[in-house]
Amino acid sequence: MTGWTGPGSVAATTGCLAMFPGQGSQRPGMARHLLDTYPLARRLFDRADEILGLPLSRICVSGSAQELGRTEITQPAIAATSLAVWEVLRSAGYRPAAAAGHSLGEYPALVAAGVLSLESALQLVRLRGALMGEVAREVPGAMAAVLGLPAAQVLAACGSAEGLGLGLVQVANYNEPLQTVISGHAYAVEVAGKAALAAGADQVVPLDVGAPFHCSLMAPVVEEFTEALAAHAFADPVLPVISSVSGAHVRSGEEARQLLRRQLTGPVRWVEVLHTAARRPVDAYTEIGPGRVLSGLARRTLGQARTRSTGDPRRLTALHAEVTPERRQEPVAS
Repeated sequence: MTGWTGPGSVAATTGCLAMFPGQGSQRPGMARHLLDTYPLARRLFDRADEILGLPLSRICVSGSAQELGRTEITQPAIAATSLAVWEVLRSAGYRPAAAAGHSLGEYPALVAAGVLSLESALQLVRLRGALMGEVAREVPGAMAAVLGLPAAQVLAACGSAEGLGLGLVQVANYNEPLQTVISGHAYAVEVAGKAALAAGADQVVPLDVGAPFHCSLMAPVVEEFTEALAAHAFADPVLPVISSVSGAHVRSGEEARQLLRRQLTGPVRWVEVLHTAARRPVDAYTEIGPGRVLSGLARRTLGQARTRSTGDPRRLTALHAEVTPERRQEPVAS
């Protein structure tokens, strides 16, 4: 099945959505197999170390969970690991129909789509993580996942908590139809969670994150980040890319820039991303980077979705072997 093509895009060779994970997918040693096995991955990490002046390659191979859990480190580490996987698969012949990234994952997705350079994406992601870390140090914020309750009722629970004057609490992630993440002032998030349980939620799970992401508490850093976005070049996409901010296709580089600005304070609309991809049509979903979170979200949102992940040596090796012959069988121009 051929994926959607539009102005400025290239024809896809599979009907697959390349999904790039966000914060929370990190784990110690997440890039060890990449650096041990694939010279392309080693070169990308060497370049990332040089661009950022950080030992990302060491951190992603042997860093502790505590070191990797610092927001200003987590974000470039996940982005670099995801882009290393992308380079390995792309060089073997992997050609998705479209790309999308969950929050932070939107940056490597934009690199895959030709919108951002590796250097720009890593520099922006590092600043993004640092700015979010500043908010976390100044605001007693929290995030929690509400499970088993439709999003409309989660929104109502947030409204009831805010109505009591307890602070700000908003929906941060629409992850799947019955999994919605809320974010805001710590006590307001706690009270909204209790209201969600009273409304019938199965569970409310506090998230171990470095900051209250994707809510209005991030507003103080928007101006500085907007200035940083303006300093980098954004090209029009050459591969269809779906924004987690709007849930729709990104039509230009300038639109991508504005969406990344909005992403700081706006919710991640992952359910809409998946439904947009399915209408193109996409019939398979590959997680490009550490973890298997997005694969699970795709299956639970779309039912019988075919998913693949690449976060461990066995799965990446299997997919690499599958796509490599496609490259070898392409006709050679005379």
